[in-house]
Amino acid sequence: MATFITLASFTDQGIRNVKDSPDRFVAFKGLAEGLGLSVKAAYWTVGNYDLVLIVEGNEEAATTLLLKTGALGNVRTQTLRGYSEQEFRRLLDKV
Repeated sequence: MATFITLASFTDQGIRNVKDSPDRFVAFKGLAEGLGLSVKAAYWTVGNYDLVLIVEGNEEAATTLLLKTGALGNVRTQTLRGYSEQEFRRLLDKV
């Protein structure tokens, strides 16, 4: 199962409605689960990004989730494919 680390920044719309952010996260989590994904963690942060999400599942479902989320207009995202130590060691075996 692939791990995706998403860094999200509030748009102008998202920050205007920041008090709704926890409820938006609950909806995000429900959508993720409906697509067969598992939300492993969510952290609201300060700095360059406002939210960090860790999601596990397949790439197609994760891409669908992020496109649907982005279309709502509250956040812009940057997503990284994460590898555990074991996964990375397997990749290195092929190098």
